[in-house]
Amino acid sequence: MVYRGVLICLLVILSHAPAVANWACTTQEPMCKLVLVVYDSWHAAIVLRRADITPDTLPELVDFPDAEFIEFSWGDKDYFPNPDAGVFTAIKAAFWSSGSVLHLVGLSGNPKSFYRSGELVELRLTPNAHGRLLDYISHTFFRPPSRDRAEASAGLFTYSRFYPAIHKFSLLKTCNTWVAEALKSAGLPVSPGHVMTANSLATQLIGIEGRE
Repeated sequence: MVYRGVLICLLVILSHAPAVANWACTTQEPMCKLVLVVYDSWHAAIVLRRADITPDTLPELVDFPDAEFIEFSWGDKDYFPNPDAGVFTAIKAAFWSSGSVLHLVGLSGNPKSFYRSGELVELRLTPNAHGRLLDYISHTFFRPPSRDRAEASAGLFTYSRFYPAIHKFSLLKTCNTWVAEALKSAGLPVSPGHVMTANSLATQLIGIEGRE
């Protein structure tokens, strides 16, 4: 009976493993979906092709009609939108955050030209993995029951917007943690619990880039 129980457990684990582990897509496969993870010394974001996102999944796309790529990043609602935020606001975000926002940036052309001072990790996901990633991002938006999309406010750039989001920012749940959680939802082998800084995220991404 013990061996039978162990066998059943193994079968259950294996039956779920392909759905999680089968995230990578080879460059030869026409249905591959490009995902870029961009990071600098403190902040990380996800960049997706706009054409790979349906308005049903992300109705906020209407705010970026001419963009070829959309950058997604998450952070504290008081610190992130304020370029002049001081030390007190940073401490408040780390320990007493009152909410969060998503920052979307519409880009056109080669994304690498926009991130010359940052690092890029290029991933190619299967359609199913990409869909799980999009679902995670979409469910981060806070959309009131009376509206079909989140309310936009001015972003850090003329071609960007902020949107209210769920969850609270903290020292243990940063923008980099959010990116790690999004990638994990797609099936990538990352551990969000071990991610706080952009460097800790980058360490986990080493070896993932180009993996099949």
